[in-house]
Amino acid sequence: MVHDPAYIRAVKEVVEQGGGRLDADTVASSGSWDAATAGAGCVLTAVDLSVSGVHTRSFSAVRPPGHHAVYNRAMGFCLFGNVALAAHYARKKHGLQRILIVDWDVHHGNGTQALVENEPDIHFVSLHQWPWYPGTGAADDRGPYETVWNVPKPAGLARSEYVSALESGIDAATKGFVPDLILISAGFDSLDGDPLGGFTLEVDDFVGLTRSIVARADSWCDGRVVSALEGGYAPDRLAQAAVHHLAALGA
Repeated sequence: MVHDPAYIRAVKEVVEQGGGRLDADTVASSGSWDAATAGAGCVLTAVDLSVSGVHTRSFSAVRPPGHHAVYNRAMGFCLFGNVALAAHYARKKHGLQRILIVDWDVHHGNGTQALVENEPDIHFVSLHQWPWYPGTGAADDRGPYETVWNVPKPAGLARSEYVSALESGIDAATKGFVPDLILISAGFDSLDGDPLGGFTLEVDDFVGLTRSIVARADSWCDGRVVSALEGGYAPDRLAQAAVHHLAALGA
């Protein structure tokens, strides 16, 4: 639904040949096809469970991540756009209309933006370090329908500044727009001390943000929140954040 069929075939061929480099940062191994398709499928199953009411909220602990993958190429460790795919899937399979995507990874979700910005009823909010990889996500980049809210911030700010900025971005994205489903690109490389970022957030900040999003979802869309792992490169910190995030989802 979101990627060039020729690109999908190319990824599978590389994997079948034992793996290889898909771009400067992204390497496929012999297991990457199974991992990437299972990861994407996990997020789609989470959408099914949310819409059906079986599990209204969930966290998909999947790798590879997805928010840098664009229509016809891999990028930034990402093969397929898991969250962007979930947004289109929710609309096509389940008939949901309005989708809100919140991305708090330290890097701009350029792939997610590219894959959803042409749908006026998908709103995308990205808090990310600026300037930083991949160099996209300027505040004045609103997308063709002005349905993108990029929130670029420098490294090293007080934790509260990042939290407040993201909350304000969500407020702006939902002014006059009540989502039927909230998707979270939960990148925990925005934690203090992550080797690939310079944000100062702590686990408690993600707990607060998660609870805030859940409260919004309860008032907007019967509590439907589907979260999926993106970045995070300090394994112990990532694990701690993921566990507390899941608990705060109340899934």
